[in-house]
Amino acid sequence: MQIGEVAARTELPLRTIRQYEDSGLVVPSAASPGGFPLYTDEDVSRLMVVRRMKPLGFTLDETRELLTAVDRLAADRPGTDTELDPDERAALVSRVRRYEQAAAERVAELRAQLARAEEFADSLRARLTATPA
Repeated sequence: MQIGEVAARTELPLRTIRQYEDSGLVVPSAASPGGFPLYTDEDVSRLMVVRRMKPLGFTLDETRELLTAVDRLAADRPGTDTELDPDERAALVSRVRRYEQAAAERVAELRAQLARAEEFADSLRARLTATPA
């Protein structure tokens, strides 16, 4: 698919997608005969990982590290030249788990912030209904 469709599917601006390309986070899988980048569903999934990590406060370097670990685990093919040695596989799985834990912690922090914001909005609403107009 072309970048416009990718932007619509991911709800990311074209400029952001191009920045992620420039930084090497997402590389289009193909090019059209005219040289325009073409993306696969896997490319879109990768963009969605980046999109989901950003609001949780992960840096582009952290995102790159996670994507690299996930890519290496996905390429692991026992009995081939892409087979990971057990120690490397364990280290990659541990790295992905650390990101999962960090994401869960950040989600909990955001939920707490949201709860405080809702309490604040409720208190303002209560004051407005208690105050004669």
